[in-house]
Amino acid sequence: MWDRRLDAELWIIATRGEESLGSVAQLVGSEDSAVWHALRLSSILLRMDSSFLARLKDAPLLCDGAMGTVLYAKGVFINRCYDELNLSHPDLIRGMHLEYLQAGADVIETNTFGSTSFRLLNYGFADKVRAINLAGVKLAREAAKSFDAYVAGSVGPLGIRIEPLGRTSREEARDAFREQMTALVEAGADLLILETFGYLEELHQAILAARYVDAKIPVVAQVTIDEEGNCLDGSSPEIFTQRLEEWGADVVGCNCSVGPVAMLDAVEQMRRFTELPLAAQPNAGIPRSVEGRNIYLCSPEYMASYTRKFANAGVRLIGGCCGTTPDHIRVMKSMLRAGGIKAKAAAPIAKHARHEAAVEEIPLAQRSNLGAKLVRGEFITMVEIVPPKGMDSRKEIEGGKYLKSVGVDAINIPDSPRASARMSNQALSLLMQKNVDIEAILHYTCRDRNVLGIQSDLLGAAAMGIKNLICITGDPPKMGSYPDATAVFDVDAIGLVNIVHNLNRGVDIGGNSIGTPTQFVIGVGANPGVANLDEEVRRFEYKVEAGAQYAVTQPVFDISLLEAFLQRIEACRIPVIAGIWPLVSLRNAEFMRDELKVSVPNSIMERMAAAGSPEEARAEGVAIAREMLLAVREHLQGAQISAPLGRYSLAVDVLEALGERRPTVA
Repeated sequence: MWDRRLDAELWIIATRGEESLGSVAQLVGSEDSAVWHALRLSSILLRMDSSFLARLKDAPLLCDGAMGTVLYAKGVFINRCYDELNLSHPDLIRGMHLEYLQAGADVIETNTFGSTSFRLLNYGFADKVRAINLAGVKLAREAAKSFDAYVAGSVGPLGIRIEPLGRTSREEARDAFREQMTALVEAGADLLILETFGYLEELHQAILAARYVDAKIPVVAQVTIDEEGNCLDGSSPEIFTQRLEEWGADVVGCNCSVGPVAMLDAVEQMRRFTELPLAAQPNAGIPRSVEGRNIYLCSPEYMASYTRKFANAGVRLIGGCCGTTPDHIRVMKSMLRAGGIKAKAAAPIAKHARHEAAVEEIPLAQRSNLGAKLVRGEFITMVEIVPPKGMDSRKEIEGGKYLKSVGVDAINIPDSPRASARMSNQALSLLMQKNVDIEAILHYTCRDRNVLGIQSDLLGAAAMGIKNLICITGDPPKMGSYPDATAVFDVDAIGLVNIVHNLNRGVDIGGNSIGTPTQFVIGVGANPGVANLDEEVRRFEYKVEAGAQYAVTQPVFDISLLEAFLQRIEACRIPVIAGIWPLVSLRNAEFMRDELKVSVPNSIMERMAAAGSPEEARAEGVAIAREMLLAVREHLQGAQISAPLGRYSLAVDVLEALGERRPTVA
């Protein structure tokens, strides 16, 4: 963590001309961290020489407004790649810059918000990152040549989740930002504006990339916030302001998402925690849907009135985001020119609050009976019970009682399998624990929830007594009865495990304390029979690194594939529980093989085909499942038995291979 004493000492070294790596290493105590500290030192030294930052000290500067809003108004459909217009329609982009300059903008942003390889890949332009960014700066510079204005290289989020919430590594993200910023700086951008970032870790990588490309260039780092003033990852103004300063931003602020009112509240809070210049670029109000279009209703005059309020609050870089046009900027400029701005005297900077450190997790054995059995190495048995399609759960509850009576350890409850609409599996889990007195294992999927909803759900589940999870990505809606339903997939299973692991350590995804930590036992899925085993193993390693504590496989019909998978994960081995599915017919076997893509060997298909009646087919399916159960018993730590079509007796028939199991007498 950076503090003001260290900044001051680095500043002294810099101004004395002693900015050698050795001097910095001596101050910070190690060569390993000296490179990054040297970048910080360079930023401190060279920040004083920036004409842009010097002008910010004299008076507020006015940035331009929205690019996408105006392009859409000019007839460019939203399915176009707006960044590519730098190459195909340069006159259009240059003309838009001129409109903002003529309206009075002191800073214009390049049309490069989405010009990273990750975003351009969606349009087939990933190979044009350099060309699009070079052209973006060139067009802005051509427009600004007759104006006393700065050209800011616009850099937005990658449009994907990075670790710990996604599969893209921090290094990959940093490389993508660096590729874009190298072109922006080379083409002559005066500064970089990193904008609309909802997740601090991604913004951190962008700042690191900017400092790597050019330690001299001023960096404006802006987060997008909700109406409470918090970053979308839950970080409060107190936290994100201090972090952005620690990471080396020259100007910190907010843009997009909310209108002037909420943003003014946020920057007033930010001002308590930093002496850096502040930036604010709100939307023209909260958009309203009118005949399928998002319309921003804040008038230019209304935005102008808040321009004065922002300036009086000490904001030095003021502009607009979605919904703002040259008309808004023109009136906002008139308000600044009118004078009479009296910035409030700077309040004492609040003492930097110590970021809530994660607490130590509750030992696994103390979290649940399942956790204790995992620690003791006992063989665990669980049976899957699918939630009903309606509200009547009597059959499922009776099934749970029957399974408990034969010694099953836990009931595994999936989340709307095959993307079907069913009773909430969280509700059935609670009913099962209350009415059967047996632990439930809750499948939790990413399909239907964003990261805020995920955290809310999990906190509620923990409060109600749910202790065991299986974290999975989930089936897409197109697989189910409602193919037009909207999927969320804000994160995948890897990101979900990271979220749960954080909650178990007492912090949310923004690093904020939640008080008492959750005590989930974290399970994940695994598929030994998948075609691309390398990818499956790689994802499994990520899940374990994220905090997974056990895994449940897809149904096992081919022991050789399971053994190959176990060998591949030996370096990251956690307890593995085999999925066992008693087939009920040849058609069921064909469905598993051809539609669910489960590996079912030809020998098993032949055995099911040879069954002469439905009863014989079910008996053969049970026999196959028993063989699989006995084969995995010596290698794995448990089995999850499915009950096809709610036939719980089939699951019990399979479990009898482990020893006689009969219902206990009440």
